[in-house]
Amino acid sequence: MRTHRLHSFRTVSSILVASTAIIAGHGIAAGQTGGDWTQYRHTHTNNTHVTSGLDQIYNGAIQTANEVRATPVVADGKIFVGNHDSGELQAFDLASGDLLWQEQAPNWVHSEMIYADGRIFVGFGNRFFDPTHPEGIRGTGESGVLSLDPDTGEQQWRFDTPGEVMPTPAVVGGAVYAVTGDRTLYKLDPTTGDELHTADLGHVVSMSSPSEHDGVLFFGGGAPAPYTFFAYDTAEDEMAWEAEFPEFNRGLDDVPPAVDEGLVVTTANRALFPGIAGPRETHTIVAIDEQSGQERWRHDIGTGPAPTNNRSGAPTISDGVVYVGSPTMSAAYAYDLHTGDQLWRNPIGAIKGAPVIDGEDAYFSTTAGDVYRLDTRSGEITGKLGLEGALAPAGPTIVDDSLMVPSQSRNVYVTPLDEFPAASAPEAPAGSLGSSPDPLGSAETVAGSLGAETGSFDPAY
Repeated sequence: MRTHRLHSFRTVSSILVASTAIIAGHGIAAGQTGGDWTQYRHTHTNNTHVTSGLDQIYNGAIQTANEVRATPVVADGKIFVGNHDSGELQAFDLASGDLLWQEQAPNWVHSEMIYADGRIFVGFGNRFFDPTHPEGIRGTGESGVLSLDPDTGEQQWRFDTPGEVMPTPAVVGGAVYAVTGDRTLYKLDPTTGDELHTADLGHVVSMSSPSEHDGVLFFGGGAPAPYTFFAYDTAEDEMAWEAEFPEFNRGLDDVPPAVDEGLVVTTANRALFPGIAGPRETHTIVAIDEQSGQERWRHDIGTGPAPTNNRSGAPTISDGVVYVGSPTMSAAYAYDLHTGDQLWRNPIGAIKGAPVIDGEDAYFSTTAGDVYRLDTRSGEITGKLGLEGALAPAGPTIVDDSLMVPSQSRNVYVTPLDEFPAASAPEAPAGSLGSSPDPLGSAETVAGSLGAETGSFDPAY
């Protein structure tokens, strides 16, 4: 059994001041949130809506210690959020925006701080390959999973792994599951951190946080080839199926998939020989049968300049439609879940995080720092919110009637939906396949225009 270590963390007593006025006093907010948050983005569809149970929640910019590249978790009247390369772990009061506690992880935090049965679980580790390891393990320095007390931040246990735990763990059937850069799936006791079971994956998992549905974990694996997609049965503690994709060599191990109506949807990339314009990749979306692992449909989103890191966009499923962004093609897309037919496209910019859907509104966040509201039926731009910092690789979520957006500016932005800035469409017909006067699809010039395919070099991770 792998050893786990118990450490004491230093609690930070100072309080960070949020950048806008507090709307609901100080201290712990009374009331209940929408229950536990047990997996990436709270739900297997990636369409995250949380009801807080509070009379009102904080709206404004909550300043954290460093870059935020994971979805803030809302539970127990709090917002739990970790920071990128500095590894701070924080809890903020959901009603006031006040910092309640801050602790320190040993390495990067790209995992969400998920919440289950009164405990926080979070992975840590970085994306660098260990050159000294004969098997090419991903993650240098310390890596593993932490459990924290949600009220104080006190560490309850620590489980060390040879490779990174950048994917968000999942709590299923009274156990914590984590996939890693050391090609292993770990099953842990949530109370003690003891190792209960391991499964050899044979492939590195970079940021493909498992999506849990009906007790099965779905996630993508990368090196070594062939890239492989997995379905792991937690009740039997064995693999339900594996699907190999030898044509992909990027991205499959980065994407947290979405699951609904019998289908698992993910995206991946195929790197091409560099041309005059530099490295290029083809971005592809794939739907897989949830029960059998058989491919049901695929669509080549397009070929463009290769993004750096986190190359594939995370999908969201809502009402039989898949919504996804592409950092390769700098555009947002909608596909019919069951046929794979492309419904619309809008070149609003490079998108890596999963969008959130609210009725006829789809909210996509870009690496340029903008959030676009698109009409789910036509793809037209109906609103645009300019924020600071790359909004990647995590996407927006909805808490009560507010949009929550994490940023590499180190802020978590919370904006009431009814205050989201509107954008008026020009006279160009909705759904037009003509060329766009602006390849980034600005709200001012191309609302409703689904213009020519354009990629962009994207330095944001």
